[in-house]
Amino acid sequence: MSHFSVVPGAAVSSVLAQAHQDVLRIVADTYLAHEQGLSVNPDSYFLRFPDKPNARVIALPSYLGAGVDTIGMKWIASFPDNIKEGLPRASATLLLNDYATGYPLACLEAAGISAVRTAASAATAAAQLITAAEPVRLAVIGAGVIARTIIDYLHAAGVRVADVLVHDLDTTSAGHLSEHAKATFGAPVGIGTLDDALARDLVVFATTAATPYVPADTALRPGQVLLNISLRDIAPELLLGCNNVVDDIDHCLKAQTSPHLAEQLTGGREFINGTLGALLRGDVTLDPDKPTVFSPFGLGILDLAVGHYVLQEARRRGTAVEIPDFIGETKRW
Repeated sequence: MSHFSVVPGAAVSSVLAQAHQDVLRIVADTYLAHEQGLSVNPDSYFLRFPDKPNARVIALPSYLGAGVDTIGMKWIASFPDNIKEGLPRASATLLLNDYATGYPLACLEAAGISAVRTAASAATAAAQLITAAEPVRLAVIGAGVIARTIIDYLHAAGVRVADVLVHDLDTTSAGHLSEHAKATFGAPVGIGTLDDALARDLVVFATTAATPYVPADTALRPGQVLLNISLRDIAPELLLGCNNVVDDIDHCLKAQTSPHLAEQLTGGREFINGTLGALLRGDVTLDPDKPTVFSPFGLGILDLAVGHYVLQEARRRGTAVEIPDFIGETKRW
């Protein structure tokens, strides 16, 4: 009962490096479990700072049954100014607790866990939503760690890509992501404008935008798929002409996301077609004459499920650091 593990970033990265198929399976299973009510995923809690308006730290508490039976809390910081110093924007830890006793089990470095669960969510949606028989023309808007990881997971999920266009205001980042996309897909890759990107078959948004910049009159087409991963890029009016799939309706329609703005604009949620879990179950009907937008708020149960897997693997490999007697008192009397 006093046993506690710490899983450092290097150990986490080693587990995740070859775990793409496992992570895709875990993420799909977690969405299905959530759809069946086998989870508890309350609101995220945002800590903000008056003198750092673009920075935040978010707490994501959760519980997942479905064979995992673990409690967790992801504590993730997003400091966009880090990018100017060549540092990753996000850093995170994940605390896991035993469901039987509530006692802490482990602390994991979790920036990589957060990135892969986000990417696997995006790739799972893309694999479900793409209907074209031929390889898609892919655009990635935003060239950071999340974009890089999404490219890896699109490839792992079997999404076939004809060519790739990268758009980022930072040309250095765009160049790095272009090289990564070329190495991953073995397809032609270019750097282009926002308008060029928005014309592609599959458009990935992975930016730090706080307010929409994609205009309401942007011409989208039937069958086009937009992965709205950063949530605040697209004008809400544009969503109203699309099929809309989210990870969780209550979660996604909060915090001034594009779907939240669309709800405020219309006074209702009728524009939402359903969740990814329902889509995986075959319970969502989409209009083939419309483009489709997937907007995931990011559920703590995904971090919990992937973290649970990483902990088991790290313990099996002997790369988890065990701290004996972490719990001070193990008996009441």
